[in-house]
Amino acid sequence: MKQMALSFEKIDPSMVGMCKEKLIEMDKAIPVLYKNLNGMIVIRANKMVFERYYNGYQKEDTFHIASVTKSILSALIGIAIEQGNIKSLDQKVLDFFPDYICHPSEIQKKAVTIRDLLTMRAPYLFKPMQEPMEKMVRRKDWIKFSLDLLGKNGNIGAFKYANCSAHLLSVILTKSTGKSAREFANEYLFKPLDIKPIEDNPDQTFDYEGLFGKQLKGWAKDPMGYSTGGWGLKLTTRDLAKFGVLYINGGIYNHQQIVSKDWIQASTIGIPLEKEINVSFTHYGYLWCIYRSEKLFAYMALGDGGNMICCIPEKEIVVAVTSKNMRKAHDRWDLIVDYILPAIL
Repeated sequence: MKQMALSFEKIDPSMVGMCKEKLIEMDKAIPVLYKNLNGMIVIRANKMVFERYYNGYQKEDTFHIASVTKSILSALIGIAIEQGNIKSLDQKVLDFFPDYICHPSEIQKKAVTIRDLLTMRAPYLFKPMQEPMEKMVRRKDWIKFSLDLLGKNGNIGAFKYANCSAHLLSVILTKSTGKSAREFANEYLFKPLDIKPIEDNPDQTFDYEGLFGKQLKGWAKDPMGYSTGGWGLKLTTRDLAKFGVLYINGGIYNHQQIVSKDWIQASTIGIPLEKEINVSFTHYGYLWCIYRSEKLFAYMALGDGGNMICCIPEKEIVVAVTSKNMRKAHDRWDLIVDYILPAIL
């Protein structure tokens, strides 16, 4: 069963041990408490038990999944390593940028590895959660901007969330494979998942609307043509559900090993966070947010506004959520705790 493709034929939740009434209760609560939530799918044991769309949207609509893009990129890095394009997570970041001029005294910058970028353990000049994104997107060279900030104001090993890290990973992927993250994903991830190919957008602008807003199409890119690593991908809610099912089934989809099981395990072990960043996760893996307690293990791809893929392996649960970006959106983790877990019989 775990090797089969995901069927979007909705079944009675009781067939896979879930309470239909609890899911109906959730459906009624969403328009009241989660007004920016546009689509939601719940999978148990590879069967869809819940699929609903709100605010006038339908299953065919694509949404900007914000930082969920990072977890997609993590899978691409894993595939590239499996293919031998990237040799090791311990390769130094600057090895991929031989033309970048680094001062001899910048020892820490020279020591940062791919692993440090994946786990958000690379130091940057900015303070935690104060990354100067508005400055980066105004530059023509996002790579130099990111490398200039890298290795400063902190030590390697301390958690510092950075879109710069994800973007450098996207560039490293392209330098290693000869394909943009968009092209690489189309061939080695989206095609075997039966996800519609992401087309290039030659008319993309680099203002807010072109990179984040209403004019965003496909997968955003920087002015040099590299796919954005930290955000910028548009997918359907069903696409996110497929990706979650791929991971919860050990990287197998439709009888094909797309992502290695070892990569998924390594990606979702996670390093404990030194202090509380978000109530919905306690550890951070390879661009995955992880919740661990004595009673529950879950790993999540999280994006602004409440975009989410939540995988709970022990319960065979995958939850995919697409949302409109808004400030102070109600935490989607509450949906898991208040409705999904209590619905399991």
